[in-house]
Amino acid sequence: MAKKLTDANWDHDVLGSDKPVLVDFWAEWCGPCRAMEPMIDELARAYEGKAVVGKLNADENPGVATKYSIRGLPTMLVFKRGELVDKIVGVASKQMLSKMIDNQMDTPASI
Repeated sequence: MAKKLTDANWDHDVLGSDKPVLVDFWAEWCGPCRAMEPMIDELARAYEGKAVVGKLNADENPGVATKYSIRGLPTMLVFKRGELVDKIVGVASKQMLSKMIDNQMDTPASI
């Protein structure tokens, strides 16, 4: 299951992570976001221990969403050592998201 990210744990769990982090910005009312949920959970299981896959509800956590100018949902951001290194807005395939994570890993774990 994907890690629940919030304004409160953002600095520690995303910016402070020693592993690449994929963040799924979503909202309850967003149909495409809900459709992607099972795939995000699959990625979280596949990358367990190698990368962090998390979800941040943009409506409930406006601080982070505003900081990164999230204007459309779903939006996926990838961080490495606290730096934003990749972004995609809209529905993406599991393979595309996997590639985004793998590109930031020292040893890719392609699924």
